[in-house]
Amino acid sequence: MAKKPITEFAGEPLVRCADLAAWEAWLERHHRDHGAIWLCLGKKDSGLTSITYAEAVDGGLCFGWIDSQKRPLDQREWLQRFSRRKPKGPWSKINRDKVALLIAAGRMRPAGQAEVDAARADGRWDAAYDSARTAQVPADLLAALAKVPRAEAFFATLKAAPRYAILYRLMSAKRPETRVARIADFVGMLTRGEAPHLIKPKAEPAKAGPAKAGPAKAKQTPTAKVARKPIGKPLAKAAKARTPSRPGR
Repeated sequence: MAKKPITEFAGEPLVRCADLAAWEAWLERHHRDHGAIWLCLGKKDSGLTSITYAEAVDGGLCFGWIDSQKRPLDQREWLQRFSRRKPKGPWSKINRDKVALLIAAGRMRPAGQAEVDAARADGRWDAAYDSARTAQVPADLLAALAKVPRAEAFFATLKAAPRYAILYRLMSAKRPETRVARIADFVGMLTRGEAPHLIKPKAEPAKAGPAKAGPAKAKQTPTAKVARKPIGKPLAKAAKARTPSRPGR
């Protein structure tokens, strides 16, 4: 019996679009009645006719939608989550620059333009944050780290994810006093050898004392378990977590 096609992932619809026109047509119909979807994208050399990631991002921005998590699906496709931009959500400089080009090309739709107008009005447009690729360590953080060599040394060992998590939190601070407080908190964390996205090793369990003598217990026959047919390894693993991989864009 042929397998039924998967129509949703983590409780949200799966959408397939052969090209940009199909994606824009879907958004035209559904950009207001769906909060988020997973767009199926064909892998390189899969032979599938599919919209590209770059096309999908531009198309989403035109309607006020942004991309976030990526997840595996199978050997031929992968998933990219798209959702409506949250009210008051921050903007990345990358998306701000892309939208400027889309406006110049006359591609923005009313829903997307409304998000731009709102961001310009409340200051989020000018406060757009740097991406992980372009973010630089700010002078105030460098100065604070220089005063605590242990924190400075540990910060230098951080990989991209925990390093950017710190920088993003500083970039997203709306008030100077909030930024100062966050710098102090991060310096304290780094001094203790801690950082965002780093998992501390679990403490070893206490060793049990010597076993008391007594009659040996008979081995119990394990209760039979009803086997469940797996959905698929990549999909099952990916459905475990829904933590956003990137901050709002």
